[in-house]
Amino acid sequence: MKKLFIDNKKNPWFWAFLAIAVILFFLVPIMSLDAGNSGDEDGFQIPYAEQVYNFYVTGGQDTTCLTNDDMGMHGGFFDPLAVAIVKAFDINDYATTRHLMNSFFGYLGMLFAALLAYRLAGWRAGVFTFILMFLSPRYLGHSFNNPKDLIFAATMMGSLYYGFRLVMEYPKPKISTSVMLAIFTALAVVSRFAGYLVFAYIVLFLFVYHFIVNRKNCLKKDAWNTVGRYFIYVAATAIVTFLLAIAMWPYIMDTPVKTTMKIVTEMSKYAISLRQLFEGSLIWSDMLPWYYTPKYIMMTIPIAVMIGILLFFVFCWRKKEDRFWAFCVLFTVIFPIFYIVYTHANVYGGWRHAMFAYPPMVVAAGWGIDAFLKWVTGKICGETVGATDSGDEEHSVSTDKTTKRVIVNVAGVVLLLCSLIGPIRHIIANHPYEYVYFNSLAGGIDGAYGRYEMDYYYHSTREASEWIIANAEPNEDGSKIKVGTWHFHSVKYFFRNDTARFRTDFVRWYEKGNNDWDYAIFTITGMQPEQITNKEAFPPKNFVHTIEVDGKPICLILKRTDKNDLLGFKYRKENKIDSSLYFLTKAIDADPYNEAVLTNLVEIYMAVNQLDSAKKYIDMTLKFMPKNDVTNYYLGQYYLSKNQIDDAEKTYKKIIANNVLSTQAYYMLCNIYFQKRDLNAAEKVLNKLIEAGRIDQNLAGALIQIYKSRGMSENDAYRKLYKKFADSLEALGKKEEAKTYRDAYNQMKQSIRF
Repeated sequence: MKKLFIDNKKNPWFWAFLAIAVILFFLVPIMSLDAGNSGDEDGFQIPYAEQVYNFYVTGGQDTTCLTNDDMGMHGGFFDPLAVAIVKAFDINDYATTRHLMNSFFGYLGMLFAALLAYRLAGWRAGVFTFILMFLSPRYLGHSFNNPKDLIFAATMMGSLYYGFRLVMEYPKPKISTSVMLAIFTALAVVSRFAGYLVFAYIVLFLFVYHFIVNRKNCLKKDAWNTVGRYFIYVAATAIVTFLLAIAMWPYIMDTPVKTTMKIVTEMSKYAISLRQLFEGSLIWSDMLPWYYTPKYIMMTIPIAVMIGILLFFVFCWRKKEDRFWAFCVLFTVIFPIFYIVYTHANVYGGWRHAMFAYPPMVVAAGWGIDAFLKWVTGKICGETVGATDSGDEEHSVSTDKTTKRVIVNVAGVVLLLCSLIGPIRHIIANHPYEYVYFNSLAGGIDGAYGRYEMDYYYHSTREASEWIIANAEPNEDGSKIKVGTWHFHSVKYFFRNDTARFRTDFVRWYEKGNNDWDYAIFTITGMQPEQITNKEAFPPKNFVHTIEVDGKPICLILKRTDKNDLLGFKYRKENKIDSSLYFLTKAIDADPYNEAVLTNLVEIYMAVNQLDSAKKYIDMTLKFMPKNDVTNYYLGQYYLSKNQIDDAEKTYKKIIANNVLSTQAYYMLCNIYFQKRDLNAAEKVLNKLIEAGRIDQNLAGALIQIYKSRGMSENDAYRKLYKKFADSLEALGKKEEAKTYRDAYNQMKQSIRF
């Protein structure tokens, strides 16, 4: 360490790097103090972390965590560590503790990216990378409170840094490098098993170096011996990494190899599918277009990073000795994104699942900007490109050349900061919602609003909760103030110290009129885009406060002004239709955009066969929510009741186009084709349900009916059905479910032979 300071005492870029490192070490955690809770913390991660903590403190006697397959396969060292710290120091505000820890790892990701850039191109490249990492709003925002994707990205960057160093130290790696590589890779693996990619990278890079870069010497006997010893060293490090991971991951302790294979297999076909707002439509996450992740990255990273990457492609390949390392950096950026695209991975929430590819991307950008400035310096000073290290001026350089270099360096920093004005403004104006960022390619927040997800991790619920605590008016009868929300766990946390005044309840956005609450908190995530962009309908008339990013509401606070909608719903449940209609009509007169009231009115009038009255409220709903599944379903029912079959068919097709998993619409469309005696069309509709994995008894019965109507025996019809089900489920990665149908098919096939 002393030598480092002596060697760089006259290098301003070294001191700039050191200053940034110290400032951000304190600044990033301080910024995290304002962050809200992410959507998964209280509902999933903390309860599982408690189970893991109990496993360790009971010496393995409490095995509850071993039965939690969903969370167990995800692993995670961060959450149990946070639980241990909170319990050790008896901390009440455990969320703040978690966010401080989260921000520390976010800082580590920035630091290791900057250090890798320094190793590759010098301190100036490290400074540029540090700046770009900190001023990347998406990464910075996730640093505050994303204990999954960010922790993996940060530990993966640490692992990559030491992985690159291990390759740089070939053929005599240092033990200290290997130890740090094992530690950070183990932390990454426990966060996500994909952390083991680092060892695959190391092997690939050594292969490329030995057989391509150093191909003249690769056939020598001693070269092969050296490579062999080195690979044994790398393999030993990988084994130590695996052992460290097992020690931190109770779920895989009993049968580490078998369970690891299970995780690799099942996590590649992640079963959960969520509807995501993308390009103005709500799309199921396992059906998003192939370009979802690349496009999201392009829309949400700073333009300065893009410019740096372009400069990387132009300038970082000029020196022969740089090409190998440029390839290595590029591969760690491209491969994860390519793999997500190629495998059509089930990703959602922007590109947070690919965040671990971002720090290497910024390394490339920082290196690219540095290489460009070296080229400019060479042109101005008449030197060979790259002849001197950035900032490392030799004493023999003339005063004129030194002045020119200073001018180039200052101009470079100024231009870099100018290109980052957008992210800087966003960070200052919208803290702590840095992660809700879209660059100018997406038209900023204005261009992205209603087209792409905003606060998909529910960070704004903290500010909304604190506003209610500070401003809520007490109930006249002295009862507790009921706070309804779609985001129950995160909201409940902020009212934990004021339960004498408040009670929190789970309330869905589109059913809020049917529930009892005094105030309500809703982020716009999951709302239909046509609704939130309709200025007449949104925000609702009873909103009292909004949380905004660049003037666009990402979270609403509603106040109950009357309970006519709730009374109407209650009377409907009691089958007191006249009373229900009285209160529902009063509610809709007060707010013609109350979704729950409109749905209740439609359902009542459809039930009593007053179709024209039902159509009135259907039209009112579709005016501001034209793609609403429920309302369009009733529109189809209306057309069928009026014997307008073609209009009903178009309506159900419209529902399926907007939501390919709307099972009811498929069945209604199938029934229409049955009525038309178009069995081929009916079968095509049902086949789409099979492809979507929506397999049930109704589907089986309908298909058997079609097959038998074509002259098939019952046995043949069932065999065809079972094979179709098995093939579809296997394609969806549901192998256990597929096996049931495959076995039934084979059994019936065997019975025919004998």
